[in-house]
Amino acid sequence: MRRLFVVAALVALGVTAGGAADRDATPLVWRQPSDPDALVRQGRSLMMAGKHDEAERLYRQALTISPRSFEAARALGILLNLKGQYPEARIHLQRAVDVAATPTVRHQAMSALALSYAFEGKLPDCQREYEAVRRQQQVEGDMSGAAASARSIGRILLEAGDITTGRKWYELGYQEWKPAANQPSSEQLLWDLRWHHMQARVAAKERRIDEARRQLGEFEAIMQRRGKLPEDNDIYHWVAGYVAYYAKDYERAVAELTQGDLDDPFILYMIGLSYEAKGDTSNAKEYYRRTMASNVYSLQSAIARPQARAKLSGTSQ
Repeated sequence: MRRLFVVAALVALGVTAGGAADRDATPLVWRQPSDPDALVRQGRSLMMAGKHDEAERLYRQALTISPRSFEAARALGILLNLKGQYPEARIHLQRAVDVAATPTVRHQAMSALALSYAFEGKLPDCQREYEAVRRQQQVEGDMSGAAASARSIGRILLEAGDITTGRKWYELGYQEWKPAANQPSSEQLLWDLRWHHMQARVAAKERRIDEARRQLGEFEAIMQRRGKLPEDNDIYHWVAGYVAYYAKDYERAVAELTQGDLDDPFILYMIGLSYEAKGDTSNAKEYYRRTMASNVYSLQSAIARPQARAKLSGTSQ
């Protein structure tokens, strides 16, 4: 699983056009106000550095210059979701949908719009929007994308506790993604790996721990056949920690999850849950805070952030 690396924004350094740093110099971006794409790029760097207000200012400037900029509208919508300003976020994401130049980027904006409802905890609205994306993808021949949308619905519903409906959508999305018989064996092995990963997590949520462990064993066997790739190792620690948590083996859950992808907000949240179950409130809160500090806009973040926020505010059940 690829790690996310934060790239420092050059604009924050105040670099002059001649290349020398000057504390009193105006950042280069302000001398190029007519380039909305440059503003969006600078804004993204600032956002990943956690400088949300500065990034928002650049995105809004880009939209003032180019009101039909897809990238600026989508970037602002994503940022406002991370800031918790959901209604306005969806206005900008809808604008991105409306001005998208290709089906691919339109589907991306529609998916981002669907995720906005997940961030807000409005799961029926999230499912409705994902189903709309899925129908559009099917009409336009993007069957891989339609399968991914089904899996997204399944994952969100599973983690929200609707295990039966979540399983249905999850399995539908995987069956639609299944490689054809004439595809390379490597593609089939990848599908098998991810199928057992999903099945282990579903079984764990259903409290069928023996079945979850059996699926985890199948996952490990396929890892061996694939040569124990580094990316497989990351997602192994995720699923092993997940199964351990639902088996109430919280020591192992922490041990496994902390070896996983710590740029993934869902894994950070699961570590927090595991520490909380152990009675270690201090570490639990630390990982909930790290979940909230993540600047990733993803399915994992949409699932984890509302729960982490509730834990920190004392409103979770």
